[in-house]
Amino acid sequence: MKIQNHRADGFISKPDTNVRAVLIYGPDAGLVRERLNTITKSIAGSVDDPFRVSEFDAGALKDDPARLRDEAASMALTGGRRVVRIRDATDTVAELCGKWLASATGDAMVVFAAGDLPARSKLRLAFEEADNAAAVPCYADDNEAISRLVREMLKTAGLSISGDALDWLVDHLGGDRELTRREIEKLIMYVGGNAAGRTISEDDVLACVGDTSAVDLDGLIYAMADGDQATVQRIYARLTAEGTSAIGILTAASRHLVRLHEIRGKVADGRGLDSAMMSLRPPVFFKFKGRFQAQANRWTESLLARGLGVLTEAELAAKSTDMPTEAVIERALIQIAQAARSAARR
Repeated sequence: MKIQNHRADGFISKPDTNVRAVLIYGPDAGLVRERLNTITKSIAGSVDDPFRVSEFDAGALKDDPARLRDEAASMALTGGRRVVRIRDATDTVAELCGKWLASATGDAMVVFAAGDLPARSKLRLAFEEADNAAAVPCYADDNEAISRLVREMLKTAGLSISGDALDWLVDHLGGDRELTRREIEKLIMYVGGNAAGRTISEDDVLACVGDTSAVDLDGLIYAMADGDQATVQRIYARLTAEGTSAIGILTAASRHLVRLHEIRGKVADGRGLDSAMMSLRPPVFFKFKGRFQAQANRWTESLLARGLGVLTEAELAAKSTDMPTEAVIERALIQIAQAARSAARR
């Protein structure tokens, strides 16, 4: 069966009793691991019980296809249902899984963990079409899911968070569920274990995550739209050296120009700048409101359209030519910074 994304957490916490095997897959590796551990705990009680949990790589099935059947049929010496965890699954085990599911024996829950699989993946289809199996997708959290996760974790710790601080976190987290949890845990540790009842502020958030690439990325994007070429080059070099994706930086730059374009459109329709900015979702972080407003005044709709065109062309060049991706995107960011500086002089 195919489990929809909004039903995934509920299913993983309490899988249907007729399900013998589950495929957990998707681009969010952190969420794949989290759900793999959740379903393991829901059945075996823990993830490290050697009598009830078995784990191995899917590649082992190539040399020993019978292992899947044997592991699934094996009983725990201490009693209780076993969980068989199979890592790094791909379409190479699709046929084997299909045959086993057609005549599955034993009581163990078999859980396959995989990366991103296309809709036509043979492995996905094997699990989606079987009555006794389920395919569970793991896609990056949207803003609503991130906000819910932040509030839930803080509530458990006896904390709350201000609206502006939450907005900043939601806008800067979410690429990977595991990393998101780590950042929230770090924030909880920062405010202290005996701070029950405290409301986390914007300053708490910036002080806690200020050593991460998120703050640097904001600095780069605002420097680009300010026309500060030197700062753009300095931060870009640091981010890419630390492993930040150049395409991710380009995406953030595009999002910033799109937000400015949205504001300019609303102002052109007769709304005041303050009112237009208040309508943005997520809202502009309070520490950047003055700079954002100045940029919205400086950038025209036509200039923003040209800037977005430069970024689109850079993305196409980075993905379809042999030119170095980091160099292509850096040049595009510099072009936009130069355009912003020229606009400021007029």
